[in-house]
Amino acid sequence: MSEEDIRATRLEKVEQIKQLGINPYAYRWESTHHAAQLQEKFADLPSGEAVDLEVAIAGRIMTRRFLGKLAFFTLQDETGTIQLYLEKKHIQEGMADIDPDAFKHLDKLIDAGDFIGVKGTIKRTEKGELSVYVKQYTILSKSLLPLPDKWHGLTDVAKRYRQRYVDLIVNPEVRQTFRRRALITAGIRRYLEQRDFIEIETPVLQAEAGGADARPFITYHNTLEMELYLRIATELHLKRLVVGGFEKVFELGRIFRNEGISTRHNPEFTSVEVYQAYADYNDMMALTEGMITTIAQEVLGTLQITYQGTSVDLTPPWRRVTMHDLVKEYTGLDFNSFQTLEEAQAAAKNAGIEGVENCTSIGKLLNEAFEQKVEENLIQPTFVIDFPVEISPLAKPHRSKPGMVERFELFVVGRETANSFSELTDPTDQRQRLEAQAARKAAGDLEAQGVDEDFLTALEYGMPPTGGLGIGIDRLVMLLTDSASIRDAIAFPLLKPEKSQDTDPE
Repeated sequence: MSEEDIRATRLEKVEQIKQLGINPYAYRWESTHHAAQLQEKFADLPSGEAVDLEVAIAGRIMTRRFLGKLAFFTLQDETGTIQLYLEKKHIQEGMADIDPDAFKHLDKLIDAGDFIGVKGTIKRTEKGELSVYVKQYTILSKSLLPLPDKWHGLTDVAKRYRQRYVDLIVNPEVRQTFRRRALITAGIRRYLEQRDFIEIETPVLQAEAGGADARPFITYHNTLEMELYLRIATELHLKRLVVGGFEKVFELGRIFRNEGISTRHNPEFTSVEVYQAYADYNDMMALTEGMITTIAQEVLGTLQITYQGTSVDLTPPWRRVTMHDLVKEYTGLDFNSFQTLEEAQAAAKNAGIEGVENCTSIGKLLNEAFEQKVEENLIQPTFVIDFPVEISPLAKPHRSKPGMVERFELFVVGRETANSFSELTDPTDQRQRLEAQAARKAAGDLEAQGVDEDFLTALEYGMPPTGGLGIGIDRLVMLLTDSASIRDAIAFPLLKPEKSQDTDPE
């Protein structure tokens, strides 16, 4: 039967159920247990034994099998599955006053995908399957569309993301991913709050998009008659709070960047940004390491994890190494030895680094060499420290290395997972850097930042020494749930319209 035929047949069943005086879409149900509770509570019940304890449980029918006067259903709730043992005589006795033909209607009117509630006792079958020995059942919600046949009907990757609700129904692993995601975000908040950080919400709609090099989404406010941007970072407003006297602040929320989609990038994603007064990037390294290892231990129960077949050891301390030393390690190039940009470009080109002619400074060339030759090799947790000033407009100059700033990025399995600065607090220096960014923007760089005059005014009131940190929640979830794509870590990722050719990007 086609899906349309199945839907038409089930709509007919809805009408038949109504004609019996039964509402196929009930208002409520009260359960005494969930499937996992029953499985745990009666794990030691021997085969063939029964327990005279009445239970009530509800969920979706995943499979149904009729053997004459017996039927076996698999019921799935949020916690797992349990078998329903349905015997004609027992049900007819239990539902005599409700529906004398209850067992027949169970066969003719109820389908896989329907929600039902059942009451009964516990027994383990001779074959060892823990079951609810059903005495009464109630139709809670009639499903009109069929479930995929044991997952084989939902093999299209884009359809899995587009119809996430079906993905969740038929794939317990997907539900586990989002259950863990919830535990991870709760753990981040708990870890920070236990250390006296407070969460303060900052605007999503902003007059000036700043805090990162990224192309923003643009919208328009009709009443104010002005263009606004969806935020590309929470950084500049959280720093305003530090100026205002808060010493430990953070925000965990959604960020929007009008950029490409890949297995690592989604235009709408979640980050946590943390700012601590009187701290620097060394303090932020300690905070990052402590937070991630604590959460991994809480959620997974171990610091020895596997990501896509690769073993990763999260046991601290994590390696700390400069960008310069890593580039030298993987390419043999010592960027401190070059006297001119032309000399550095020639050496980089000989080392197989592409696009050297587009790098307008030795610092940018160093970063290009790192991205092309080093990043993907950083499998174990690694703090890459001390970045060129040209690519870090909001970071404080390094206290002992000219041309560098006090910044780190955390890499695990070849992916940036966290980014941190000793925050720039000199308003004059900050203005010069933002004006340089604005010049790039005016020249056509769609990812360059503009000059946020209000932020600069805030800095002129004085900002204490501050350490800042940003962690990409989606990438952290990917790591801790062994998810290959960021789309697997986001419940409802952005997709092209269904009529478009939609393939999972690399």
